[in-house]
Amino acid sequence: MRAKVPTTRLAPGLEIARVLNGLWQVADLERDGETLDLANAASAMEPYVEAGFTTFDMADHYGSAEDIAGYFKTHSKHASHAQMLTKWVPKPGRLDRQDVRGGIHRALDRMRTDTLDLLQFHAWHYPDPSWLDALFWLDELRQEGLICGLGVTNFDAAHLRIAVASGIPIVSNQVSYSLLDQRASGAMTDVCSEYGVQLLAYGTLAGGLLSPRWLGAEEPTAPATWSQMKYKRFIDAAGGWALFQELLQTTADIARKHGTSPAVVASKYILDQPCVAGVILGARLGAANHVAENLKIFDLQLDHQDLARIKEATGAMAAIPGDCGDEYRKPPFLTASGDLSDHLDAIPPAFDAVENADGRRRVFSGTEWEDLAGYARAMRDGDRILVSGTTATHGDRAIGGDDAAAQTHFVIDKIAAAIESLGGHLEDVIRTRILVSDIAHWEPVARAHGQRFAEIRPVNTLVEARLVGDAYLVEIEAEARVG
Repeated sequence: MRAKVPTTRLAPGLEIARVLNGLWQVADLERDGETLDLANAASAMEPYVEAGFTTFDMADHYGSAEDIAGYFKTHSKHASHAQMLTKWVPKPGRLDRQDVRGGIHRALDRMRTDTLDLLQFHAWHYPDPSWLDALFWLDELRQEGLICGLGVTNFDAAHLRIAVASGIPIVSNQVSYSLLDQRASGAMTDVCSEYGVQLLAYGTLAGGLLSPRWLGAEEPTAPATWSQMKYKRFIDAAGGWALFQELLQTTADIARKHGTSPAVVASKYILDQPCVAGVILGARLGAANHVAENLKIFDLQLDHQDLARIKEATGAMAAIPGDCGDEYRKPPFLTASGDLSDHLDAIPPAFDAVENADGRRRVFSGTEWEDLAGYARAMRDGDRILVSGTTATHGDRAIGGDDAAAQTHFVIDKIAAAIESLGGHLEDVIRTRILVSDIAHWEPVARAHGQRFAEIRPVNTLVEARLVGDAYLVEIEAEARVG
């Protein structure tokens, strides 16, 4: 085993290499319907581990990646040196404890292990609070010893804040982060710094497009791999092929100066960013081996001139829209297919609508307050949807702890869920009223409201008031007009 590859502590008992081997490409290699030979694929992992690249990242939907990891675990002499990180990506909709347990046991069985080194959870639709239920139940499995570290993937800053402020011990968030995509450098880094969460960066090489073979090349009209299909969409969103060529030329110039490659420059730049625990570089098992080049990442030191040139080149490009993970939740869908058809069929409503004899429809979120005080979470009357004063209550839990911004984001999610369940959208909101228990909280509450309603701009009032329940820092009611 070589000691040249730096490591970092991701969770108690979990040390990972700072350059991880990504196994998304397994799904690409198997897209013609053929499954990789487990023994051959596991054998292709050996050179990475022998060189010190001991950490592999996969998911339940990366073809047979988890099975390959399981074969490696039971047949390799290096098995005890390797860390296998995986993801659970359930379909959108309501979940129960057994769904969560079943998902984890499937991964344990496929990976032939008693404990998952890191389980990373993906949520499709934040207004449905099932994502939060799933994280609480995953933490129960962590406490049972079935999971070593609990992480998330493709979470945005607001919902990472909700989770960690609610006491869920998330250690990492895996997100797209590259010279093309700087979204993680803003609010996401702020939340990670505040709560001690680390970032695992993928897409760092843009599916191989950030390499010298594409310098001066014609714009591809039919990218060959799923990775290239996906990251060509990122290039288009960032301003197009000509601007990308300028960025690629910049990395090539810096690489020439240091006697290395543009891929090494791009990887090192992201690896040096705050809160980044590691970068995930794709490994096409049995088809290519990048061990020698990946080792060069740790020999490179970017100087002030290099950083200034990179900042100038990235600054010339358009920002990727939205926050981390938005490419899986709202247009433009920067996925391989350009939509979510490869991932899901539909997103069900969070709440069931009940129609009364008067023709009005109502939804209930299930909090104890609704039964106690005799009211609905929301009511639709014609084209109007009225949402009751809403706090950060979920079942018998108060969500968000003492983080006023976290509570506000969760409240707005509940409002969105109620409106969607009655046939509207958050964009239909025309008025909000905000009550804060202490005027000292006005700014984080207002900023969170501003983030969520930046393009909607309803009329709004914010006042200080005594709220029912000491745990609640904010309460919001809303009115929407559909159509």
